[in-house]
Amino acid sequence: MASGGFTRLPSGDVVVALRLPRPGATPGDDIRVIVLAANRQRALTRLRNLGFRAVRLVGNAHPPTPDEVRAVLHHPDGLVWRDVAATDAVGWQSISALR
Repeated sequence: MASGGFTRLPSGDVVVALRLPRPGATPGDDIRVIVLAANRQRALTRLRNLGFRAVRLVGNAHPPTPDEVRAVLHHPDGLVWRDVAATDAVGWQSISALR
């Protein structure tokens, strides 16, 4: 189960942030994924369609920070990621760079 959270924007859209295991990496090498969608279920469906089949969001323990919301709003795909251990100097990457 992924740890994460969500926040609702004034426009009605939702930004979902999740910590997920990086595909094809060693255990413990996690990534933080930020998704912009109309609602939480659509955000999770977008991730499931990318191959993250067991994605669930339970609770709101780790909602996206304002910087994460800003990053996903300015990205054309509305879906970005970076390593959990990355510093703030490391930019957010498109989900296509993960594959």
